[in-house]
Amino acid sequence: MADTATRTMIRTRGHRFQALFGNRPSSGTRHPLVATAMVLPLAALLVVVFGGWDAVVTQASSVGVMLGR
Repeated sequence: MADTATRTMIRTRGHRFQALFGNRPSSGTRHPLVATAMVLPLAALLVVVFGGWDAVVTQASSVGVMLGR
């Protein structure tokens, strides 16, 4: 009986979380600018921490070429 009550509480909290923060689009995609805004701070932190500016430039150029097709 207690196991069922615990599952119900967890499920209720999940529904509350979805109600607060909304659902993602059903297709599961984001706008490219939103994705870029999410990734850039982490990328900048990794560049500073690991000093990998050359690797970042190489990857960015290859992504640019891929998107330019």
